[in-house]
Amino acid sequence: MSNDTVTHSAARVAELAETLDAAALDGRTVHRPTDTGPLTLDEAYAIQRAVIERRRARGETPTGVKMGFTSRAKMVQMGVDDVIWGLLTDAMRVEDGGTLDLDGLIHPRIEPEIAFLIGRPLSGRVTSEEAARSLAGIAVAHEILDSRYAGFRFTLPDVVADNASASHYACGPWHHPDSRSLGNVGLTVEIDGRVVATGSSAAILGHPLRSLAAAARLAAEAGITLGPGQIVLAGAATAALPLPRGAHVRVLGAGLGQVEVTTR
Repeated sequence: MSNDTVTHSAARVAELAETLDAAALDGRTVHRPTDTGPLTLDEAYAIQRAVIERRRARGETPTGVKMGFTSRAKMVQMGVDDVIWGLLTDAMRVEDGGTLDLDGLIHPRIEPEIAFLIGRPLSGRVTSEEAARSLAGIAVAHEILDSRYAGFRFTLPDVVADNASASHYACGPWHHPDSRSLGNVGLTVEIDGRVVATGSSAAILGHPLRSLAAAARLAAEAGITLGPGQIVLAGAATAALPLPRGAHVRVLGAGLGQVEVTTR
């Protein structure tokens, strides 16, 4: 690759990161990067990191990662054979039982998840069992998605650049990690007391610890380590659900308790 090509790629990464960051701040849609030219997956992750760096410059602190495309059906839909990830910050965190203002979100959706709390540094190619030994806790969680693209429509590089549609998240009470209990955790989503979705942790790559191991691998490929206190959202157990304004949402995980949020 020539120096001119590298310079052009770096300039495009910086320009697209600025565009996506501004769109999130303003709560507006923008054109997908692939609408204006080809975008490699490496470039998409570079844009994602550049957006997070802009957020860090405004005072946000990284808190972990969220995994995406952890269901086989989603992989087939997107034509991929591997998971993706996005980065979390403290500004995305919602307290359990707290209220989230939907102003500024474009088309919010919510997913039930399993969350992992890292207790020992984790990075590299590890088995699920090895990954489990890094844990300090597990919890039921929810992730709120939002996309800066009209109609929630995107290609793989587009969604990676847009930080895997990450918007907000919350975790319920942390429990002692016990990998034996995670293979088929029933998860239920209630909106205003009505069950709107049910699923199983088995939908997360067959077992959510496989998602944790994938997070360790992606961390190594990115040259980072998941450290103590950081969180890994393992992926969705159901399809993403539209999140209405003025709703009380409760996500329950069998044996893991619940996590709640109210929107306004």
